[in-house]
Amino acid sequence: MYISTIQLPEAFDEGLVITLVGYSIVFTALVVLYFFFTGVSKLLNTNLRNKLRREGKHEIADLPNITGEETAAISMALYLYKELHDEESNVITIKKVSKTYSPWSSKIYGVRNFRR
Repeated sequence: MYISTIQLPEAFDEGLVITLVGYSIVFTALVVLYFFFTGVSKLLNTNLRNKLRREGKHEIADLPNITGEETAAISMALYLYKELHDEESNVITIKKVSKTYSPWSSKIYGVRNFRR
């Protein structure tokens, strides 16, 4: 039996290393950003709750957190409510244009002009 080995060019090895390093950098950065934003959100939330407790507003400080889905539902409801009240609803305006000729629709300027 004859088994041939394929010789890969040297640029392929370098490209593979660059690809793996690039993907690992991107995914590591995404994980770090996720933890950073999650931590900042929790930190700001606890600071706000402590400030409200110091001011004597315990009932507001003890409210549960609003999730992202709830925030999205509230914002979508507000958007749809605002969109329903249009200033010019059910108004149709039809105007007759006096000049109906347009060089764009003229057939004398055809694409193909054959010369004999």
